[in-house]
Amino acid sequence: MQTVEYLLHGFAIALTWKNLFFCLVGCLWGTIVGVLPGVGPLAGMALLLPLTYKLDPTGAIIMLAGIFYGAMYGGSTTSILMRMPGEAASVITCIDGYEMARKGRAGPALFLAGAGSFVGGTLSVLGLMLFAPVLADAMLRVGPAAEFILMVFALLVVSFVAVGSRLKVVAMIVVGLLLATIGIDSLTGWTRFTFGALELSDGLNFVALSIGLFGVSEILLSFEESLKVKPIKPTLRQLLPSKEELRQSRWPIARGSVIGFIFGIFPGVSHIVSTFVSYAVEKRLSKHPEEFGHGAPAGVAGPETANNATTGSSLIPLLVLGIPAIPSTAILLSAFLIHGVQPGPQLITEHPEVFWGLIASMYIGNVILVALNVPLVGIFVNLLRIPFGYLAPIILLISIIGVYSVNSNILDVWIMLGAGVVGYLLRKFGYDVAPLLLALVLGDRIETNFRRSLTISDGDYTIFMQGSAARVFICALALVLILQGIAMAAGYGKRAAAARSPTKAGNQK
Repeated sequence: MQTVEYLLHGFAIALTWKNLFFCLVGCLWGTIVGVLPGVGPLAGMALLLPLTYKLDPTGAIIMLAGIFYGAMYGGSTTSILMRMPGEAASVITCIDGYEMARKGRAGPALFLAGAGSFVGGTLSVLGLMLFAPVLADAMLRVGPAAEFILMVFALLVVSFVAVGSRLKVVAMIVVGLLLATIGIDSLTGWTRFTFGALELSDGLNFVALSIGLFGVSEILLSFEESLKVKPIKPTLRQLLPSKEELRQSRWPIARGSVIGFIFGIFPGVSHIVSTFVSYAVEKRLSKHPEEFGHGAPAGVAGPETANNATTGSSLIPLLVLGIPAIPSTAILLSAFLIHGVQPGPQLITEHPEVFWGLIASMYIGNVILVALNVPLVGIFVNLLRIPFGYLAPIILLISIIGVYSVNSNILDVWIMLGAGVVGYLLRKFGYDVAPLLLALVLGDRIETNFRRSLTISDGDYTIFMQGSAARVFICALALVLILQGIAMAAGYGKRAAAARSPTKAGNQK
């Protein structure tokens, strides 16, 4: 009953005209960056992050969260109409979504993707509302030693689910942890690795690095792959699916909601994993698996539902533990800290207006996104007709202005451009830059909790084995290491990379 009262208070906050406007702007911009190949949710959030500095914390978080889950809605549009994923999580939708479009069923494919996204997103917000307070109470009993193990566990999970060579993933994590040591030591006050530059006293600018590693590098990669394609453009009258298509999508949407929510809870498990698992489950359970790859409605509804269900539950590690589950939530973590709000177990009690306002706004945002993505799909399709040669300079200029406006420091602009070139080269050689960014965000907390634990125990390393929470996390660590060894022996990384490469190759043809 108390939860209902808090939720009603959240709706009172989210339904103010100002927060409604921020929610609408976030959803609209998120849909746009989801539709446009080469931008993505992380870059879209990073671009608008500087604009939130003068907003109140609740309005800023509502707008950035709207961009986050709005991009997941918009990414399916290009996957279905052009066989070109607007963002990485929509890769699997290209397979059956585009085949449905080729058969003249583009409208029903978009409708099923939108309906699944709405159901998955709404149910995941409901789960977030119910589970987050319970987990927050449990985490209040966790000390620095257990928190250190939890952070290491999060990085291990990242290395486990990342596609590609394990050695490359570990290398990216190590680089991220090393970059996190730049700046003033939080425990002693000494400056480290600044080389006399006062601008680096607070560490490397996270916004500059994130825009560079993801946004600028994506622009450089998109220049290589940009092609003139004619998207299929359905009319509003053609959007309604048949009764048979609805029947085939009913259970995939239900299963996709559960799969997406479960995978979103674990730090490091991206939307890509949940969508691939959902697709594999639907194909295995289907009475006609031969239809998959040739326009099966379940191949669209299931993964898109899982995609948006993961979005809501991926906020649980951020809000309850203060751990960004995926790179996009790292931007949200940065926004929280900028506005003086520390995500973690005490967020609900210390800043209830932010937490419950965000929860209520996500319910409202899901309704807004259905209104934007279903009837107005023709408008967003027209964005795809703009040549990328015109879009790229505009995006780059906005990035430079946004990064410079954070601290009015030209060094941040150079960091962004340098990170863009480095990110481009790393991705060309098969390195995933997401683990680097996550390690950079968690690095300071890992070091602080490690040193604080040893200070409490006078250098006794057995402190990491004391307490029920620490033992549970150690068992989880051991389990992940065992699973990682089994996966390496079975060649999981190579198969996952091979599963993604045919779609990518198909996009470039």
